[in-house]
Amino acid sequence: MAHWFHRNPLKATAPVSFNFYGVAGSPAANKICNDLRTTRARLLEMFTDITCNPEIMKNATDAYFSLLQGFIMPLDGTTQENKMRFIQNFKWTDTLQGNTPSAQQDAVFELISMAFNVAIWYTKFASRMAGKENVSETEAKDVHRSLKVAAGIFKNLKDVHIPRLITPAEKGRDLEPRVIDAYIIQCQAEAQEDHTLNTLEPECSSKWRKYLQLKQLFYMAYAYCYHGQTLLASDKCGEAIRSLQEAEKCYSRAESLCKEYRQTKGPGTTAKPSEQLFFLKLGGLIKMTLEKCQRENGFIYFHKVPAEPPQLDMKASYGLAEPVPFELPPLSEQCTPEVYATFDLTKGAKNDKAKPKEEEVKPVKEPDLKPQKDTGCILS
Repeated sequence: MAHWFHRNPLKATAPVSFNFYGVAGSPAANKICNDLRTTRARLLEMFTDITCNPEIMKNATDAYFSLLQGFIMPLDGTTQENKMRFIQNFKWTDTLQGNTPSAQQDAVFELISMAFNVAIWYTKFASRMAGKENVSETEAKDVHRSLKVAAGIFKNLKDVHIPRLITPAEKGRDLEPRVIDAYIIQCQAEAQEDHTLNTLEPECSSKWRKYLQLKQLFYMAYAYCYHGQTLLASDKCGEAIRSLQEAEKCYSRAESLCKEYRQTKGPGTTAKPSEQLFFLKLGGLIKMTLEKCQRENGFIYFHKVPAEPPQLDMKASYGLAEPVPFELPPLSEQCTPEVYATFDLTKGAKNDKAKPKEEEVKPVKEPDLKPQKDTGCILS
């Protein structure tokens, strides 16, 4: 699990005051606006708080989304759009586009963008937990569940909420199908996600793609190494040697990609995978096993080494981990039809001059949470 080292950056957003200058025509309406501001700020703080865990994150998410839905769901007994949906402009950056924000005056865009960040947080939490030196069974389950929760959020956004946007996602942005599909699949199985990135523009996805490519080769090296051990145990020494040679080949190519990954510019965390103990251990295991096979073949078996590597059984007996279905929390009890009726959009325009200047989007300062180094020591 320590192999999950690459994570794209969190999305950044401009502050939102939810001050509607006369539109909120009652104390209860003003309280909803104030609570939207404070719960949004609280949720944004949780993204970079190293003490935050899934329970805290869910509580913070539910607190904000239960109120935000009051600006999205119809509350007047009709099927028409909520009159508050398009009152506020929201700015968000994209995980692959640096600090250039997108803006939409749409509460659905805010819901999608914030939920996207929640999903990214779950992947980062999983990575942080998996990078610990001694991962307990309970923590391993937390890692597994966090990735499934993230996948469920991404899938729900793609299937339910993104299609509701008036302005479709631009090419290469987070809400574009190719990008969100890559996130969904990476969360489900980090060894099977690269093909969805192949058509994306290289300037925004090269680093992410290098990570996935080297990881695929690393796991292929693992597979051929252990398959070689199985063949040797079955007295198929020639085939075992060829399997180990293929493992060596895959490992060497993964080493080259590790260097390319470090040198490739792009968003996301940068690690030195070829210097990590999990990477070095595999290299040593392949070398040791291959030498053992060659020795035994020279003394015992005298088998011919095939020209082609043995076929691996690629048909898994299980499928991808199913995403945990994502559901929005119930609408806040504050958002009643009576309170909703006290929002009057006709009274907003006269105070336009009093509106404060829009603040720029500042990059998210994420904590430097490098995985703990495994010393390789074993206490018995």
